[in-house]
Amino acid sequence: MRLWSLDPALLDRRGLVACWREALLAQKVLQGLTVGYKNHPQLDRFRDQDDPVASVGAYLAGLANEADSRGYSFNRSLIVESVGSPQKNCRDPRPVNS
Repeated sequence: MRLWSLDPALLDRRGLVACWREALLAQKVLQGLTVGYKNHPQLDRFRDQDDPVASVGAYLAGLANEADSRGYSFNRSLIVESVGSPQKNCRDPRPVNS
């Protein structure tokens, strides 16, 4: 799980997209929607917050802001803002190649 503690502007294209996908996975783990990765050490910094799901949501929002500044289009509807917020869309954000 790649969740870097640095300014997203320092990530290259691949790093930014990888971080987005991994943070979406982290969000699902913190919501209890996955079987794996439950004890991954990268999740500790989010679990240490009052609202871990909101914390990873803020992290995702920062990545999406950087993506916007580069002209990329990350699906913000995948970001869950808190534990009680419904997840609107579970679609995989990776593009489908034909």
